[in-house]
Amino acid sequence: MDALDHKLLAAFEGRIVRKDLLHRIKKGTNVPTFVLEFLLARFCASTDPDEIQAGTEAVLATLQDNYVRPDEANAAQSRVATKGKHKFIDKVHVRYVEKEKRHWASLENFNSQRVAIPDKLYRDNDRLLEGGIWAEVTIAHNEVDDDDYAFYIEDLRAVQLSRFDFDRYVEGRKQFTRDEWIDVILRSVGLEPSKLTPRVKLHFVARLAPLVEANFNFIELGPRSTGKSYFFSEFSPYSTLVSGGQATKSTLFYNNARRRIGLVGFWDTIAFDEVAGINIRDPDAIQIMKDFMANGRFSRGVEVIADASLAFVGNIDLSVEQVVNSLEYDLFMPLPKEFDLAVMDRFACYLPGWEMPKNSSAFLTSDFGLITDFLAEAFHYQFAKTSRYEEVSKRVRLGAAVEGRDEKGIKKTVCALLKILHPEGAPTDTEFEEYVAYAVECRRRVKEQMNKRKPDDEFSKIDLSYFRKDGTEVIVYCPESKHAAATQNPVRRESLGRSAGAPASSGERKPDGALPTPVVAAVASPTIGPAQILKEQHFTIRYDEVGQSYESIVGPYLVGAKEVVIEDPYIRMTHQIQNFVRFCEAVVKSGTVKKIRLITGYDDEAKLAEVQEKMVELQQSLADADVILDTSFNKTIHDREIRIDTGWVIKIGRGLDFYQKPGSWFELGATDLSMRKCLETKVDVFRAG
Repeated sequence: MDALDHKLLAAFEGRIVRKDLLHRIKKGTNVPTFVLEFLLARFCASTDPDEIQAGTEAVLATLQDNYVRPDEANAAQSRVATKGKHKFIDKVHVRYVEKEKRHWASLENFNSQRVAIPDKLYRDNDRLLEGGIWAEVTIAHNEVDDDDYAFYIEDLRAVQLSRFDFDRYVEGRKQFTRDEWIDVILRSVGLEPSKLTPRVKLHFVARLAPLVEANFNFIELGPRSTGKSYFFSEFSPYSTLVSGGQATKSTLFYNNARRRIGLVGFWDTIAFDEVAGINIRDPDAIQIMKDFMANGRFSRGVEVIADASLAFVGNIDLSVEQVVNSLEYDLFMPLPKEFDLAVMDRFACYLPGWEMPKNSSAFLTSDFGLITDFLAEAFHYQFAKTSRYEEVSKRVRLGAAVEGRDEKGIKKTVCALLKILHPEGAPTDTEFEEYVAYAVECRRRVKEQMNKRKPDDEFSKIDLSYFRKDGTEVIVYCPESKHAAATQNPVRRESLGRSAGAPASSGERKPDGALPTPVVAAVASPTIGPAQILKEQHFTIRYDEVGQSYESIVGPYLVGAKEVVIEDPYIRMTHQIQNFVRFCEAVVKSGTVKKIRLITGYDDEAKLAEVQEKMVELQQSLADADVILDTSFNKTIHDREIRIDTGWVIKIGRGLDFYQKPGSWFELGATDLSMRKCLETKVDVFRAG
């Protein structure tokens, strides 16, 4: 224990935990951080090595007994049927089935979509109906043969603190200097501050801004594997991470048919992962989003007011230095085409993700930090019940180039930093000016990119500034673009019938100094065009997401392939074999594959014969399409992966079986998998060796 550990123990006894314990247990499980620390706080709230060891073993035993891995769902269901009931740690969703006029619960890893639930449980917790929650849930087996369900929820306990004392939190904060408190925050999210520069520390703090400031519009674009989505998926039970398939106006804002508010009414923060992949079919959704981002209200037949902050995270594949020195490209390139300048202008803060370090164990702390859920509760309290806007408005003085949305964005960023770092009171003048300078930079980054896109001078006032207490005016620059003439003095584009920010066509002369066609790591056959450049991908398919199919995931990597090998231990049950048939259909459509090899598992000799019989039928059908199917069975196979002879490997956590069972065969998605709701799973696409 170092000096900061001792101060933490004195100020927040019972509310701290050793973060290396979390790292140790986290490996091998997809349980969110706040769930694991919920257990660590229960069993390991001590500094005694023996008690910590015993507590760690208790946490591991609890996970072993109560946490269900996705591939163990059948065994878990059997356990409930045999024992009568069992307690699990799982994410629970509740949906209303209109034609049955009743609610059904579904558990993600338990893999049951039709679990009965008492009315009181979902009425006491609205978030069960909007996005779901992690909980300790007791599942019981229903012995009544006439009922149309096998399981019901007997008890449910949300995984989060039952009580929170904000005054105690403030008193504890007073024991630390500002810089010490920054280190406490970073250790609480699992990072070792001694490995980070002061600027990068502030970046990590700014990532938390949407969790503490209402109606805060945040964007971070940068390289992969820098933990952009971590804070929104695992840090707080009051935030939710959604993907493109869920970006509908009914899901996000208001469902007119049910007369029910969407996600913005139930979560403090809604984060959009892989923002480039957002698929917005309804143009009304963008207009509603603009209204909501502007003032936290919108109208869909009724006037709706909500406090949720929106965060957008995604990847940039090009060199930032090239982009800022280009006359054609800008730092908003990854955004979907529907995100026009009106959407961009509503971003309060653009965090430079390219300055963030890649995820590495070298940056993880082994010291104490606040329990994640305790800190999340502190942020939630301030999100809902405190405002620092008036305080900031009285202290800050901004320059003439700062216009309406600039001012609002800058002030809200400063408010967020004050809530995170100074919940107990006002910062010093030096500290306050540091926050203002940072906020101005984050807003300038937004305005510079809009100025590059706009063919006129509407956003040309990019020299945003503030006044120090002594009256000195300070113009703030973004480090990456300060000396980039293409960004500071962009050439005004003429209307050429193409979207702003898009590269010039091959027959169009590029201005001097323009960035050439981007070069990215790719493996491309002669048949692959510029829009089909292949690259490694690492993403998560979210629960209830639609728009995913075998063709969309695997199809692009089949171009030019001759042989595909698929290893999946669970091609046994009828629906799993049907999934494999659909996969084969996607492979055949590629037009070049001549051989498919399937390696799968079995656990029953009698059932193996049935599977083999069905595979013979499929083999004969594929032969008609001039494709060879070679099937082998292995009792010990466990891993799931798809290997293509061009060198690409595709790993899907759940294998081919990542779709939910349709509630009815007369609903969208019953036959078209791209329209069927998914279960949550990770997808990794990479080059072998």
